[in-house]
Amino acid sequence: MSDVRPGKLKVYLGSAPGVGKTYRMLDEAHRRAARGTDVVVGAVECHGRPHTEAMLAGLEVLPSARGGLDLAAVLARRPQLAVVDDLADANARGGGGRSPRWQDVEELLAAGVDVVTAVDIRHLESLNDVVEKITRVSVTETVPDRVVRRARQIELVDMDPEALRRRMAHGDIHAPEDVDAALAHYFRPGNLTALRELALRWLAGHVDEQLKRYRSEHGIEGVWETRERVVVALTGGPEGETLIRRAARIGDLPRTLGAPHAAGDLLAVHVAHSDGLAAGASHASLARQRRLVESLGGSYHSVVGDHVPTALVEFARAENATQLVLGTSRRGRLERFLTGSGIGETVVALSDDIDIHMVTHERAGRGRLLPSRRRTLPHSRLVAGPVAGLVLPLLLTLALDALRGTLNLTSEALLFLLTVVGVACIGGVASAVIASVTASLLLNYWFMPPVGHFTFGDPNGMVALGVFAVVAATVAAVVDRSLRLSRRSARATAEAETMSSLAGSIVRGDQAIPALLERTRETFGMDSAELVDELPRGDGALVTVPVGTGSFLVLRGRPLPSSARRVLAAFAAHVGAAVERARLAEAAAEVEPVKAADRMRTALLRAVGHDLRTPLAAGWAAVASLRSRDVQFSEEDRDALLATADESLAKLDRLVENLLDLSRLQAGALTLKLRATALEEVLAPALDSLPEGGPGIEVQNVDGLARIPAVLADPPLLERVIANLMGNAARHSPPHERVLVSASALADRVEVRVVDRGPGLPPTGREQLFEPFQRLGDTDNNTGLGLGLALSRGLTEAMDGTLTPEDTPGGGLTMVLSLPCAARPRDAGVSRRAPAAAVPDPARPGAAPRG
Repeated sequence: MSDVRPGKLKVYLGSAPGVGKTYRMLDEAHRRAARGTDVVVGAVECHGRPHTEAMLAGLEVLPSARGGLDLAAVLARRPQLAVVDDLADANARGGGGRSPRWQDVEELLAAGVDVVTAVDIRHLESLNDVVEKITRVSVTETVPDRVVRRARQIELVDMDPEALRRRMAHGDIHAPEDVDAALAHYFRPGNLTALRELALRWLAGHVDEQLKRYRSEHGIEGVWETRERVVVALTGGPEGETLIRRAARIGDLPRTLGAPHAAGDLLAVHVAHSDGLAAGASHASLARQRRLVESLGGSYHSVVGDHVPTALVEFARAENATQLVLGTSRRGRLERFLTGSGIGETVVALSDDIDIHMVTHERAGRGRLLPSRRRTLPHSRLVAGPVAGLVLPLLLTLALDALRGTLNLTSEALLFLLTVVGVACIGGVASAVIASVTASLLLNYWFMPPVGHFTFGDPNGMVALGVFAVVAATVAAVVDRSLRLSRRSARATAEAETMSSLAGSIVRGDQAIPALLERTRETFGMDSAELVDELPRGDGALVTVPVGTGSFLVLRGRPLPSSARRVLAAFAAHVGAAVERARLAEAAAEVEPVKAADRMRTALLRAVGHDLRTPLAAGWAAVASLRSRDVQFSEEDRDALLATADESLAKLDRLVENLLDLSRLQAGALTLKLRATALEEVLAPALDSLPEGGPGIEVQNVDGLARIPAVLADPPLLERVIANLMGNAARHSPPHERVLVSASALADRVEVRVVDRGPGLPPTGREQLFEPFQRLGDTDNNTGLGLGLALSRGLTEAMDGTLTPEDTPGGGLTMVLSLPCAARPRDAGVSRRAPAAAVPDPARPGAAPRG
């Protein structure tokens, strides 16, 4: 099997149900078959739509195709192409279990069978929670994004929301009796528009990944202007906020916090030297600017580079940026003249096809002549210093000669001394020596008597020359020491800034190991960063750092200087800490069920101390009285005592039954017998099981229940769930108000709503409804252990359903029970064991007034 060529996957991605994925998929099958491809339909869901059904004509359809994917049958048939609808669905397996269909598709691909499939955007795992927030419909069957991303082709099937709603209204998607509910819920225009945007953005992100991979594989460094990407360079100076806002306007990005945006359109980058920062960097300013960038929908990045222009251009090319925004220099004209070209000019020279925007700001041109922080003297100053040591004393000599007679020798000597100090500051020790020699010779020859002659034998001339040499050496030494101290301070500041940036990403929740590795790769400008257990052999282009015990951080790319390796070691420590946290979290997750069970036992013992004892005591007292020979009871008294005993024993029976079911559910030992179940089959017994004397229960549109699709459920358990919901609503409804029960079909699910007009609940207390052993007060035995809603939700989720509370318009609470439809033949007669239910912490303080 290892020699078999893996099959190719094509996915039709739909923005919403009913946009035509299955039709397009079958049309693809017809085209492939017409070209001579051996095509088999392995699974198909036509949902009773005549146009889709007609597309099956002329195609080979496996007998099991309408009931699910029979993997063994497809593998035995070995077609060239298998059509598998509904990638997110589950298939029946031997032993009564069910497996995700996408896993079966992976097996077909591994066997060399090409597959064409379809899936809705709501079923993608990364978007599942987002779709639920938008539509308020829970989708339990999901597909990992990696499965869809591996497809050779992904084709979006889309439709305008109004056109899709018209299809729904014409009965082209759902049955007529389900149209109104669908249009009022899932198929609202806002929902469809949001789903459409999600699908487009997800696909755009996938295409962007493909483009990056293609450019990397083919060594393409030029910018492809597929969309505007703006990089803004930050120095940490006060002008940063101006640059960010200007860059946002250039890219026309959304500025409202939380507004939808295309992540990555605005990228802010700060370049830190491997051993220091540029002058004027402020960590507080960088933190503020980071928050501003993120509020505008962009992302903040910090990279290490010794040459800032090169680092900026390389980062922009790596991100396929189309525009780069820089601030004009804060240095004055004289400083720029002495030190040469600035960062902006160099970036323009290196940028090639990247557009450069030089943005003016209020700090432009206000820098100092002699920057107090430089990593080392630039080449321009190393050249300008000796030249100034020769030229400036000559220029001063010409100026003083023109003013001869107005200044005395002392003033002239001080001016030469000032020139030597200035040259020392510009060019360092060597320039200062050149300037001192030149100045002393010119002063001796041109201004000290006898003028026009060197007087080295004169003690005054020798003293002047010595003073100049000492002053120049002293000033040069002070400047050199200042540079060394500044370099050390800047190196420490750079390391602190880089680590602060890393710590900030961890605090914001980006502590996942892949995120830390990506952060490390980006910071040091490497090609890749990965965590391995063994060091690769024979690869010399690696930078390796030990991470914890038996693991190594491996980076591929350029060689790193020793100063950068020290910062890299700190990054490796963070990665090691993240690995250790992951291991501890895994260990804690294994212990948590034991702790939860212990808390459950503790809460249960506290609860049964009252609720179990009271009916037991009442029943015991009634039976003991009846057995007593000291008292003669009338028939009425005997009947009353028997009724009390019967009622107490019935309460005990219900309590013990609930406890046993809840324990079996939590342990995963509750066996479900799922089959197609009509709602009228369970509603009538649920109504009969309710006690008399409370508010009435009204089932709306009783005649229309027969048109509601059957649900996939265990009938006795579903009956108990509905009875619990109706009983709970009746207990909290005013005596004169009736509890309303209604049902409707929505997409591939059925919703049962139980509506009461009671006091309702605040949003913060709704999850407490479903916690076991929670009730209002501790003396009302009628409230019970608080197991009803906890058990109802557990049973509902075991049947792939959801149970959620909503506000009743006008006051009260509505419990919404949602279950999957059983419209497919394979859904009948399925038996399975319910998975272990997640147990809320019953020891958490606070009790809910319901349940």
